[in-house]
Amino acid sequence: MKKEDFERNLDVCPACGFHFHLAAEQWIDLLADEGSWIARDTELSAGDPLQFVDSKAYPDRVVAARESTGVNDAILAGTARIDGRAVQLGVFVFRFMGGSMGSVVGEVITRMMERGAEHKQPVVLLSCSGGARMQEGSLSLMQMAKTVAARGKLRAAGAPFISVLLHPTTGGVAASFALQGDVNIAEPGALIGFAGPRVIEDTIRQKLPAGFQRAEFLLEHGMIDMISPRQDMRANVARLIEYLSG
Repeated sequence: MKKEDFERNLDVCPACGFHFHLAAEQWIDLLADEGSWIARDTELSAGDPLQFVDSKAYPDRVVAARESTGVNDAILAGTARIDGRAVQLGVFVFRFMGGSMGSVVGEVITRMMERGAEHKQPVVLLSCSGGARMQEGSLSLMQMAKTVAARGKLRAAGAPFISVLLHPTTGGVAASFALQGDVNIAEPGALIGFAGPRVIEDTIRQKLPAGFQRAEFLLEHGMIDMISPRQDMRANVARLIEYLSG
C-alpha cells in the first residue's frame, strides 16, 4: 500500500481496519469546517510546583516537549464550526508527554466548558492520554475535580458534551471528564480505563477477560454509547450535535 493511499484513508489500514494514531492537528482538519478553527488559551504554560527532578528537571522537559512537538502543552482547544454549528473543540496532543493532564490541560478544558456554558454551545473533546502528569503531583490530580465541576456547569446550562475516546484514554483523564459525555464515542480497538490491565491483574491476582478495557468490551458492558470508525466520525459527531442541540 502506498503512503498516499494510507493517508487518504485517514491512517486506517484498509486491509484490517486498524486505526493508527492521528495527530491532533489532523483531527481538527477532519472535524472542523474549513477555515472555522480559532485556537484559544495558547498562552498558558506549566509551572514547577514540586521542583520535580528525575533524569531531567521538569521545566526542561516541558521546554524540550514544546520544541519537539510545536505545541505549548498536551491539548489544542478553540472554537470552530462543525457542519455550520458553532462548537468548542478540543483535542489532546499525545506526542506532548503522552497527553498527560497537568494544570495547563485542566485549565484549558475548564475554560472550554465554561465558554460552552456561557454561549450555550456544544463541547466536543477528543481524549488521548496516559492520565495525570506526575511531575505536578497533587495539582495534576486536582484537575480531575476541576474539569468535572466545569462539566457540571455545562450540563446546568443545557449545552451538550460529546466525548470522543481515542487510543489510549487512561488514568485520571478516563476517571474524570472523559466518560461524562452526554454521548461517549470511541474509536475501534481503543484502550479505555483507569489502571492498565497488567496492573489490575497483579492487584486482583486474576486473569482478565479477553479484550478487557477495549472499546468493544466497554460498549458491550454499557460504559460507552457507540463506536465510530474514523471515516464516519465527522458525520456522527455532526449528527449528535444536531440531535442534542435541538
